[in-house]
Amino acid sequence: MNILGISAFYHDAAAVLLRDSEIIAAAQEERFTRIKHDERLPINAINYCLAEAQLHGNDLDSVIFYDKPVTKFTRILETNISIAPKGLHRFRLAFPEQRQKLLIPLEIEKAFEQAGISPPKKMYFCHHHESHAASAFFPSPFESAAVLTIDGVGEWATSTLCHGKNNQLTFLREMRFPHSLGLLYSAFTYFTGFRVNSGEYKLMGLAPYGDPVYADRIRDTLIDLRDDGSFRMNLDYFDYLGGRRMTNAKFADLFDGPPRQPEAEITKRDMDIARSIQVVTEEIVMKMATHARDLTGENRLCLAGGVALNCVANGRLLRECGFDDIWIQPAAGDAGGALGAALVAWHTIENQPRHADKVHDQMQGSYLGPAFSDDEIGAYLQAKHYPATKMPAADRGVIIAKLIADQKVVGHFNGRMEFGPRALGNRSILGDARSPDMQSIMNLKIKHRESFRPFAPSCLAERVNDFFELSSPSPYMLLVAPVKSERCIPRDESAPPQSMNEWVNTARSDLPAITHVDYSARVQTVTHDANPDYYNIIKALEDISGHGILINTSFNVRDEPIVCTPEDAYACFMRTEMDILVLGSYLLTKPEQPAWIDTENLHNQSGLD
Repeated sequence: MNILGISAFYHDAAAVLLRDSEIIAAAQEERFTRIKHDERLPINAINYCLAEAQLHGNDLDSVIFYDKPVTKFTRILETNISIAPKGLHRFRLAFPEQRQKLLIPLEIEKAFEQAGISPPKKMYFCHHHESHAASAFFPSPFESAAVLTIDGVGEWATSTLCHGKNNQLTFLREMRFPHSLGLLYSAFTYFTGFRVNSGEYKLMGLAPYGDPVYADRIRDTLIDLRDDGSFRMNLDYFDYLGGRRMTNAKFADLFDGPPRQPEAEITKRDMDIARSIQVVTEEIVMKMATHARDLTGENRLCLAGGVALNCVANGRLLRECGFDDIWIQPAAGDAGGALGAALVAWHTIENQPRHADKVHDQMQGSYLGPAFSDDEIGAYLQAKHYPATKMPAADRGVIIAKLIADQKVVGHFNGRMEFGPRALGNRSILGDARSPDMQSIMNLKIKHRESFRPFAPSCLAERVNDFFELSSPSPYMLLVAPVKSERCIPRDESAPPQSMNEWVNTARSDLPAITHVDYSARVQTVTHDANPDYYNIIKALEDISGHGILINTSFNVRDEPIVCTPEDAYACFMRTEMDILVLGSYLLTKPEQPAWIDTENLHNQSGLD
């Protein structure tokens, strides 16, 4: 049975093709259109999934959408009526967009007509948090588990707690809009000058620079928190119900001044606000998870929803919450809803059995997107007259590792593109974790992003305990763990850093490029089974340097999606100060390349759309 899952019309639209219970293909629309967080119907992702599955004619059995548009429309209508007359004006402005969402079945049929594919035999819609819960539990290695989903809002639910067992999900508790941990965190994202639904990870990265001086104000004034992790928000301080902003003037008064403007200097207040909401968020998540453990009696936990990408909270859950193991959906946000929806169709609607071996998940390393063969890459390079050297397969890992050890920054494009927000080695920029300068170099010269943001390490799974206090695998880079104390350099409390730049460039361990200001790192563990080519690079680097670890950051620059094609990778390589580009078996060096005319940037500078 071929099932297509779709998420769209909010952010991070995606498509997933399931054949029975096997994930054949999955991709976000942004990777094809090059529009960050593209929310439109994922026509390109759908076409890719159908092509990857080699579907023709009537081969597609069903399509399932990741939420219920009519229920969501009802929530928006009821909410705006409840705050009339203010809400009515906003609803009138938003009505054309909401009306379009009611026509999703017609939009899907139109997409199939354009692709030359017959309409599916069946079309389903499932609840938003049902999609998240299914994406968390069904691909997990657990036969049974407690399941938490936490995000901004679906139809009405903002968080759910359910019990997964075999092929069933039993929903036990839910929090409902407008009370939402995702929206609470996004309000602080907005207030500190970052983009909602995009900049939350920046807020998380900023938090360790601050002190939680505002945490009590959040607890005492903004939320009424219960022991089970549920809470009610004091809506007098927020504007997201009927306004165009997340917060209002009362919120600003509570936090000592107006919001930070985007791109403005980051102040100590911004750092303290970030730390305060992170501390409170972790407290809420811990209470929710503890309640889930007590209610279900399970010693394993599955997570999904946008808040499940808060890897600092995830690390604390693993260390402190009493679970033997946790599993987090690598595409935890709305993109993963497409996968969850497809799994609902297979396991819940079709009532098909589920098999879990307690060890391996079903995500195939999350390498579920397009791949390009050496023949395709070679033809592209030849057509464009881009000089390149083809590496022998047996020497590939050693050649790349030597370049990294020589302090080169390497763009690594290989195999199938990752599904979800993390690059896991196949669409990654790689560097030497031992370098004291690499964090600043890669942030400012390669990624073109804020200097305070940390880089994540990839390490050999069997060496993780040499570097980090981490007891579980972390293949999807969704757990933050402390760096081993013996590797750390104690902070000189008598001479604290005087600026953000000084703080960033202060060595904190013998792996300074991946050690954050609080002596932590967001870890990816790599096995030969999951990704042999990437593993071989890290293993060769260990043989050269004695350290089986490197920097892994996503292959993109600020405000652009991760690269999808060789063309995307080459353009990113030439627009930055990256030293080396690896495309499959081909190696390209910057000095050998012809002069680069950045037609896209010239086009943007002309003022044309």
